[in-house]
Amino acid sequence: MTNWQVTATTVYCDVVDDEVTLLVHRDWAVECTGYTKYAEPGKDALNLLKKRSKQLKRQLGCTGLECHRVIQYKEKLLSEEAKKECP
Repeated sequence: MTNWQVTATTVYCDVVDDEVTLLVHRDWAVECTGYTKYAEPGKDALNLLKKRSKQLKRQLGCTGLECHRVIQYKEKLLSEEAKKECP
């Protein structure tokens, strides 16, 4: 079991063209502020995604919590915790 409650990092997410914060809780549950904002976007977020998509000339949209950024961060933390447990 980890000795922390939650850990977070902020990364640039190219699929929504924004910085997002990845959170991993003590029970290994994950959250992403990009998912919260862009997975089921409200009117403002949807308009922002459309505008950015037009500017970048590619489709933007959140891929969900199975995103490689979320998975890589969680795996990094799991690896660090496993190294701590090994004598």
